[in-house]
Amino acid sequence: MRAVVIEKPGEVSVTNVADPTPGAGQVVVEVDACGICGTDIHILDGDFAPTPYPIVPGHEFAGTVVATGDAVSGPRIGDRVAVDPSLFCGSCRQCEVGRGNLCENWNAVGVTRDGACAQYALAPAANCHRLPEGVSTAHAALIEPLSCAVRGFDRLPRGLGEHYLIYGAGTMGLLMLQLAKRNGAVSVSVVDLNEERIRVAEQLGADVTSTDAARLHHSDGWEVVVDCTGAIPAIEDGLTRVRRGGTFQQFGVAPGESTASFSPFRVYNDEIDIVGSMAVLHSYGRAVELMGAGVVDAETMITHAFGLDSYEQAVGDFRAGSGRKVQVLPGS
Repeated sequence: MRAVVIEKPGEVSVTNVADPTPGAGQVVVEVDACGICGTDIHILDGDFAPTPYPIVPGHEFAGTVVATGDAVSGPRIGDRVAVDPSLFCGSCRQCEVGRGNLCENWNAVGVTRDGACAQYALAPAANCHRLPEGVSTAHAALIEPLSCAVRGFDRLPRGLGEHYLIYGAGTMGLLMLQLAKRNGAVSVSVVDLNEERIRVAEQLGADVTSTDAARLHHSDGWEVVVDCTGAIPAIEDGLTRVRRGGTFQQFGVAPGESTASFSPFRVYNDEIDIVGSMAVLHSYGRAVELMGAGVVDAETMITHAFGLDSYEQAVGDFRAGSGRKVQVLPGS
């Protein structure tokens, strides 16, 4: 089969590799669509420590089951599925207490195991979720990032009638915006340096938008402030805008060596909660249902689609921030 292979950091090719063969409890998925996200760029640049090389990237994907191994009782050949890429060991301390996303032996399809920027991908049958009627496989490739956003909301207080401020109107910021609107937020403000992304945020229901956070004002702050950028200036600014008793969430991925400055006294005196949210945990199935219910405007979210041989162009467009969700369609 044809696949994208990152041989080592900075070296990528599209080449022929062996077709995957399913073992016990595994299936082979013919990949229809695979999204590109920031993690893929970190892998390509050598900035994601758990990744071994060479590797086939791609962890946001959906397609059709074409082969099954032994002891598979769920998905059948011909089923259209979206695949949760998370691979938890199930036996470490974090897994034992229900925090598999913090698994001490964490792995993931397309991150530490060969993924879906290929014609076919191997996946655990238990990680495959049948698609609701009316959800295309291209739209279903958005379910993985949506499941990360659902996990983010699991970490928030989720009170009705609260005011949200979201930094970043990329894929994750726009998903968080749509979930906040559905989750009872009385208002959602969005800040992003990119004017085109701001216009999309307005289209998707943002109440207030700006390319400059200094122009945003809301009485004595916002109950919930979410950083979806990982940019230190945004994080530092966002921490100053949380209302007393409010919550700041670090959702965006900052460089591992970076640090941010904040006032410990204000965190203490104003009882500000600071929470992180990492990847997927007990949220993928709910994301499938949310996609099926039309909570997310997938058509607006997906702007670029490339064939497998145009992977480097797809990465270039992603880096340039010229659109929203960039996808690779291996069968095109």
